Amino acid sequence: MTSNKNKAIKATYLSIFGNIALALIKGVAGYFGNSYALIADAIESTTDVFSSILVLFGIKYATKPADSNHPYGHGRAETLVTFAVVGFLLISATIIAYESIHNIITPHKTPEKFTLYVLAVIVLIKEIFYRIIVKKSNETNSSSLKADAWHHRSDAITSLMAFIGIAIAIYFGPGYETADDWAALLASGFIIYNAYLIFRPALGEILDEHLYDDLIVKIREIAITVDGVIATEKCFVRKTGMTYLVDLHLMVDGNLKVAKGHEIAHQLKDVIQKEIPEIADVLIHVEPNGCSVEL
Repeated sequence: MTSNKNKAIKATYLSIFGNIALALIKGVAGYFGNSYALIADAIESTTDVFSSILVLFGIKYATKPADSNHPYGHGRAETLVTFAVVGFLLISATIIAYESIHNIITPHKTPEKFTLYVLAVIVLIKEIFYRIIVKKSNETNSSSLKADAWHHRSDAITSLMAFIGIAIAIYFGPGYETADDWAALLASGFIIYNAYLIFRPALGEILDEHLYDDLIVKIREIAITVDGVIATEKCFVRKTGMTYLVDLHLMVDGNLKVAKGHEIAHQLKDVIQKEIPEIADVLIHVEPNGCSVEL
């Protein structure tokens, strides 16, 4: 799991420094290019910097080993950070919507043409960032990193909307000066929707919602390959940070000695964790099958 932690941390540093650079570029280009949509975009990138720093903290804390006060580890901290990232998205959307409405009712100049070129490059960079970070989130099984990836996708959408709005304002001329502001307002709606898409699975994680059918099937398939295992009964999986905790009911011959059943359970646990390294712990309850009890 150390490898996953390092991957996630490197990806988060990429987000932090990338967002700092893009926020500065957007802010300067928006100021000199008379584009309020681009300035709003810079505001979102600034909030992205703080949310990425929060993700970095969450990943480092969530991957701390279990201790006496946290016997199940610190993984749930990552889910809480995901909620915080969603909060940053909502704040960004609110700021952008407010500024957009203000600028719609305030007369201003048509944006400069060069802002289109800036936005085209930004959309491309942000989409590349999204693809890199979401790939790392899938590799590391990190929900907060996936939320950070969606920050980049939201930023790309905002920039694309700004591009469309500025293009309309420039090429249609007088009377269309607020097109980029309307575009920014529309983008805020996309951001809110993306925030929901991030929030919903994170809520499922923290409530231990049943979400991992494919993993359960794999665990059952592995279990029946272990000598002495007759079948599996209940199997519950919950996610904590980048890892999973499993509760499994195992069926063995009821006439076996307790020590033998205990040995089979340990063998099964070792095999499961070897085959699926993302599983941090397996709690196994041994069930007797077809035992004959003398009274």
